[in-house]
Amino acid sequence: MSMVRAEMHCHTQASKDCLLSPERLVQCCTSKGIDRVIVTDHNSIAGAVAAHRIDPQRVVVGEEIMTTRGELLAAYVQEEIPPGLSPQEAIARLREQGAFVSVAHPFDSSRKGSWREEHLLEILPLVDAVETFNSRCLRTVHNRRATEFALRLGLAGTVGSDAHTCWELGRATLALSDFSDAEGLRRAIRSAQATTRWSPPWIHLTSRYAVFRKRVQRLLDTSMSA
Repeated sequence: MSMVRAEMHCHTQASKDCLLSPERLVQCCTSKGIDRVIVTDHNSIAGAVAAHRIDPQRVVVGEEIMTTRGELLAAYVQEEIPPGLSPQEAIARLREQGAFVSVAHPFDSSRKGSWREEHLLEILPLVDAVETFNSRCLRTVHNRRATEFALRLGLAGTVGSDAHTCWELGRATLALSDFSDAEGLRRAIRSAQATTRWSPPWIHLTSRYAVFRKRVQRLLDTSMSA
């Protein structure tokens, strides 16, 4: 069985806090030797679909979904899931599509999308994995707690750079058996080997700049159309 290097969590300009185009994302992954990349924009599959059209072998359509309890990560998404659903409803809709479902940065309390442990325990039978390392977590304790949680309960773990820039892509990847669908990913994830690097806090400024730049552009567009 051939092995691949997979980036499980990253973004394009379809996310409000990212300026990375689908074309540039594919180019960066190619140059960095990333064989599979799951594009997980916030509550959108538009960027992932665009990237998949460019390189269908490398790119997997995914989504990062804000539920009423915290954020989910999904791979092999066919139909976009809206934000604001309960975790159970979001997972049910993903399961109807045959998607792979995991939990994003579960204990990163600095983010709106973090989880309370009691809420996580409610959905664990419904998900395939938990993200045990996220390069953008500001404190190492957040990743450590996620890893310990997964080990204690015998859960499969994923890692991801949570890249919003080309520079970040590949900072947290999995080496695992090649896969071409959600079921193949489920089989491969248990024996995956992680390579991880933390991203420094200043990287969050790039997301703030993206939000600012998009807001300014919207104001300019509105004034020009008035």
